[in-house]
Amino acid sequence: MKPGLALLCASAMLSAGANAADSAANYPGRSVRFIVPYTPGAINDFVARLTAQKLTDAWGKQVVVDNRPGGGTLIGSDLVAKANPDGHTMLLVPTAFAINVSLYRKLPYDTLRDFAPVTQIGTGPYLMVCSPQLPVKSVKDLVALARAKPGALSYASTGSGGSAHLMGELLKASAGIDMQHIPYKGLAPALTDVMSGQVNCTFGTQLAVGAQVKAGRLRAIALTGKARSKTAPEVPTIAEAGYPDYHATGWWGVVLPAATPKPVIGRLHAEFVRVLALPDVRGKLEAQGVEIVGSAPGPFGQFIREEIVRWGRAVKLSGAKPD
Repeated sequence: MKPGLALLCASAMLSAGANAADSAANYPGRSVRFIVPYTPGAINDFVARLTAQKLTDAWGKQVVVDNRPGGGTLIGSDLVAKANPDGHTMLLVPTAFAINVSLYRKLPYDTLRDFAPVTQIGTGPYLMVCSPQLPVKSVKDLVALARAKPGALSYASTGSGGSAHLMGELLKASAGIDMQHIPYKGLAPALTDVMSGQVNCTFGTQLAVGAQVKAGRLRAIALTGKARSKTAPEVPTIAEAGYPDYHATGWWGVVLPAATPKPVIGRLHAEFVRVLALPDVRGKLEAQGVEIVGSAPGPFGQFIREEIVRWGRAVKLSGAKPD
């Protein structure tokens, strides 16, 4: 390379680095959109709104939660994949972000190539809940009943290939039982039918099903995580029921468009870690069974890759297809 050209290239690289650093120092320059690929009200929306308000308070610039449901989270995710990579459009990613890689034959984006991980906010087990009319109080009771009446029991989910569906399929495979999967278009109708006894069981976050459990309208028989929850210590795990390899938890994180400058990613990661350390934020998340993580971008990216593989096995096992 000619000396003049080499000097020009070096100058351009220094200029780009300086511009990226300036972008981070001045970030955010305007309001930030926080895309949630679900309707308002559930755990994903709760996590986003809780953290968005704290970021707004700190920055003096609005962090607007923008609910973009539909397409099994694909609509909202694709919007962020194609957004301007300046840090002003971010995406709340749930477990479905990893599941969809195997569930859909073709995605409108590349999950690993088109997004930049920021942080994993947290993780949390689901509660397996049953109708009070069902004569079971534990996973062992459920398995015994399912074996006595093959195919007679049922469990509800919010759709084919969703977390609840795959959690049920993993239990069926672990215990060697047959239960009928009943998909719904949302959690509310699924819970209504489980409470009435039309469907026997389902899986949900503590935010989604906790109030109904406390009211006695649902019976919690197990947790899907590796360990018991601090907020429901009386509920054993499925692993404790004799299936030690059973492990299926929900999780939530934040990603940006892939080309976002690294200094901006680093700034946003630091802000989320700060917010997650606030006592009221930690308390509200932990009250919903969420264990805070706050991982760095690199480890979160590795976690996503591992989850794609793990849930891919579950999708294959279930034979799930998109609704």
